[in-house]
Amino acid sequence: MSAVPVAPDDIAHVIQIALAPAFLLTALATLLNVFSTRLGRVADKVDAAAAGLRDADARETVRLTRQMSYLRRRSFVLDAAVVLASTGAAMTGIAVLTLYVGALRDAATASILFACFGIALVCTVAAVCAFLVEILMAGRGIRDEVDRQQEQAGDPGSSRRG
Repeated sequence: MSAVPVAPDDIAHVIQIALAPAFLLTALATLLNVFSTRLGRVADKVDAAAAGLRDADARETVRLTRQMSYLRRRSFVLDAAVVLASTGAAMTGIAVLTLYVGALRDAATASILFACFGIALVCTVAAVCAFLVEILMAGRGIRDEVDRQQEQAGDPGSSRRG
């Protein structure tokens, strides 16, 4: 079976079709940036509440403990948002990669352009997955800090509530 030459127009058409989801990936990346920023703000508020607990009277301790429980729930919701957006981005990348591989299947002599584009897609999916792992680790750190501070404040029953 001999290789069928691939016309540059055919390669350009596949890349055009594959680039259409780039707009969705850009939107998802923007959302992930927003989620990351909000998680950072939650972490800052946890730090401030933890610092306030050290010198708080009984009434203030109750208020700060409630605030930390609320922040813990917010970090869970942000984790869910990050997982959903990251999954959407990864699936978009995989869909584009599937389209790309499907076009390659019939073309034994793919150009260097095709190879570079394919590598870019794989790297994009891997980067989204790495970001997902990191943001989940950050959210876990926030919840661990909330639990630790609540236990120190004398409210051990509040730990591990979502």
